[in-house]
Amino acid sequence: METILEIDNLSKEYADFKLDNVSFNLKRGYIMGIIGPNGAGKTTTIKLIMNLIKRSSGEIKVFGLDNLKKEKEIKNRIGFVYSDINFYENFSVNNNAKIIANFYDNWNWEIFYAYLERFKINKNQIFKDLSKGMKVKFAISLALSHDAELLIMDEPTSGLDPIFRHEVINILQEYIEDGNRSIVFSTHIISDIEKMADYITFINKGKIVFSEDKIKLLDTYRIVKGGLDILDDTLENVFINITKNKYGFSGLTTNYSKLYEKYGSSLVIDKPNIEEIMIYMAGGNI
Repeated sequence: METILEIDNLSKEYADFKLDNVSFNLKRGYIMGIIGPNGAGKTTTIKLIMNLIKRSSGEIKVFGLDNLKKEKEIKNRIGFVYSDINFYENFSVNNNAKIIANFYDNWNWEIFYAYLERFKINKNQIFKDLSKGMKVKFAISLALSHDAELLIMDEPTSGLDPIFRHEVINILQEYIEDGNRSIVFSTHIISDIEKMADYITFINKGKIVFSEDKIKLLDTYRIVKGGLDILDDTLENVFINITKNKYGFSGLTTNYSKLYEKYGSSLVIDKPNIEEIMIYMAGGNI
């Protein structure tokens, strides 16, 4: 299956932050969620993919094309929703769309108006009078109205209430059902990742902690809990990270089967969620 996005050893240096040799890829037909704490490098990565800022080193290919050499062609095939929604505040929804439509070869007004109707947005409403949620929905309507093969979204559900978020998630999942489109989106809302993403990339302090298939990730790790009386150096080394208190220990590991064979019912073994894996693999330091 075709790789729609390839990022290889991507770096960006600032005075107080470095995105450090980030690499991951995404195949056509799938959704990737980029997670991490504020300031981890999520938005920097997305801005570099969109060539909104200049990289320090590394390579980005979209549709197999270099994102610097073929920027115009690539952006014509991408839908983009950015967390800071900037349109013409005193223009109507429709007049803002007319400006955006000029940049895309495959713009479809019928699809755009269908999304406005679905989102209950009046095309004649002045943009500044829209609520934050409606502004996000307008931006998503634009992104979905020109047959984009790749949607790139920075915190698309931030600031939306749970009902709005659920609706947006359903629409995005519908959009890639044909298997020819993909989505990359960053978020700090882990529940959205668990609902939407096929792959998860975790960035912390400018570095990739993991970039994995979500199902494989959830199947690979377990949280193991037990008493301090059985915890020695050999056991402790089995864990990727471990926390201790006066009541016992809790750690993340892939070797839970062997631990159960040896210690049996003296251990509690639980399947972690994405947030727990993220926190343990970052050493609690996020």
